[in-house]
Amino acid sequence: MQVLIVESEPELGRLWQRHLERQGALVTLVHDQEAAILALCRSDFEIIVLDLVLGDGSALAISDFASYRRPEARVIFVTNTSFFSDGSIFAHSANACAYVQSRTPPEDLAAMVEHYATQR
Repeated sequence: MQVLIVESEPELGRLWQRHLERQGALVTLVHDQEAAILALCRSDFEIIVLDLVLGDGSALAISDFASYRRPEARVIFVTNTSFFSDGSIFAHSANACAYVQSRTPPEDLAAMVEHYATQR
């Protein structure tokens, strides 16, 4: 299973990466829109774990590009805000499969990644 994590906070991204790698996933961790677009051009990902509020770039632009370049990839949006808490993210991103808080335990996030990766 190949996973792309796009997370501006390096420590949080590495925490998720280590947990997913222990579960057997091949994980690419990037921190901004430009690196995410390059990764999507190079590799085929089943799942993208995407911080909704990036320090550099737009999560929705990444999601849109992924739906074009990797249409089978599903996106788990994570955030530490209440933005889109009404569920409207699913109307804005056709490849969204989940929306969770950044403080979700890594083991729960890993279970969600595995679940949605097997539904391709």
